[in-house]
Amino acid sequence: MHKGYLCLVLHGHLPFVRHPEYENFLEEEWLYEAITETYIPLILLFEKLTQEKIDFRLTMTLSPTLVSMLGDPLLQERYLRHINKLVELARRETERLTHEQDFKGLAQRYLEEFSLARDTFNKYSRNLVSAFKNFQDLGKLEIITCGATHGFFPLMDVCRESVTAQIKVAVEHYRRVFGRGPRGIWLPECGYIPGIDGIIKDAGINYFFVDSHGILNGTPRPKYGVFAPVYCKGSGVACFGRDLESSKQVWSSVEGYPGDYNYREFYRDIGFDLDYDYIKPYIHPDGIRINTGIKYYRITGTGNHKEAYVPAWARDKAAEQAGNFMFNRQKQAGYLFDFIKKKPIIVSPYDAELFGHWWYEGVLWLEFLFRKIAFDQDEISLITPSEYLAENPRNQVIAPSMSSWGWKGYNEMWMQGPNDWIYRHLHAASGRMTELAKGFPRVNGILKRALNQALRELLLAQSSDWAFIMGTGTHTDYALRRTKEHLLRFNRLYREIKSDSVNEGWLGDIEGRDNIFPEIDYRLHQ
Repeated sequence: MHKGYLCLVLHGHLPFVRHPEYENFLEEEWLYEAITETYIPLILLFEKLTQEKIDFRLTMTLSPTLVSMLGDPLLQERYLRHINKLVELARRETERLTHEQDFKGLAQRYLEEFSLARDTFNKYSRNLVSAFKNFQDLGKLEIITCGATHGFFPLMDVCRESVTAQIKVAVEHYRRVFGRGPRGIWLPECGYIPGIDGIIKDAGINYFFVDSHGILNGTPRPKYGVFAPVYCKGSGVACFGRDLESSKQVWSSVEGYPGDYNYREFYRDIGFDLDYDYIKPYIHPDGIRINTGIKYYRITGTGNHKEAYVPAWARDKAAEQAGNFMFNRQKQAGYLFDFIKKKPIIVSPYDAELFGHWWYEGVLWLEFLFRKIAFDQDEISLITPSEYLAENPRNQVIAPSMSSWGWKGYNEMWMQGPNDWIYRHLHAASGRMTELAKGFPRVNGILKRALNQALRELLLAQSSDWAFIMGTGTHTDYALRRTKEHLLRFNRLYREIKSDSVNEGWLGDIEGRDNIFPEIDYRLHQ
């Protein structure tokens, strides 16, 4: 008997990192790693399931910054250069390890994976977004949008015009890329504050997600907890809450599946392990050691001792844990069905890069899960939020609570000692952008270009990634630089626009560097 639904959500996002002024830029590697290890493996999985006529459903964010980078010709060319180097390195590794019984098969495996990644990249004419669009058009994938640059809305609400711009720019960008408006939105960091659901409604979006306590602390208390969406009081926009139990099974550093000792060890990469002279041509030209993606060891245990990775063991473990996850969702759905007297929806959201990048076997785990749900049971089914709402149009009306899925569940991750200084500058710039948008309702030529660029610079400064990086203490210098550079550029544009003295040469230069959202309209910031 069918007793409930499972809604898997992968949040695909990277900050906008594009530096044409440098031939090689270290942080651009974030994109190249994600393409090779997460996004191409997901596309290959979708292709395989579709070809074998195995039904599946997945909801996936492709943030506007990620979509923009995937479609950028400069970054596409640089990725091709990157993957060609990895193919060359893997080929050298197969030669170096010819007589190493434990590792020669792994080297061959990486050569095949990198070669397939390159072939797939070229098959889609270097633009992987078209692949995801194909699966959405087939009805297997529901692609949702995000804030334009992943701004953290609860700390932007001082100037609500900025929240409006983040959402409306994202929606317009989505329409140009996918040919229709988005049905749902992933609030950056699941950051919700009462009132922004009205902006979401005005943008034509039907639903969003919050962490569990965003619904559980709502008013009145939700009758079905997080196992049915609610409609926001006043706007009628649907709000889905994260299920803690299924999240913990995958996310937990102690109990989660990715920590199994048979899985590949993320932190042992030949970019750091091998002799410098050998690996030098394949790391950063400045001599900085970086991850190559070639890793030969399994987690083994909690200590420093690591043993060779055995793909067959990892595959067996992924199959076992996919079965375990499905079994637990069956039991969970059955219990909830008997208790709440309706079919529950279990919403399980994860960062997309967990699958393949951080958890090498994660995409394989997804494949086993999709297959098992299709063939081994009939108690739960996969569903997207839009499908659920079409089937269940009547839902409770409440006012969700301010919340996020960050550390401690609220704002602290993005407002602490290392990063709290940024907000007075962001708020001041937001106020100035509103002033410009209202003060110049109809302009053309260089002034319009400058106003559009001012909004680009503000949006890029608002990215929650910079504050998050400052809070974690990794890549701090880069996050500081990006925040300050965008704010300085915005303030200079503001002064030049106000004084009618825009420097066209300088404007052209920053338009070439920060070229995201080419069709942006500055008047959206009001």
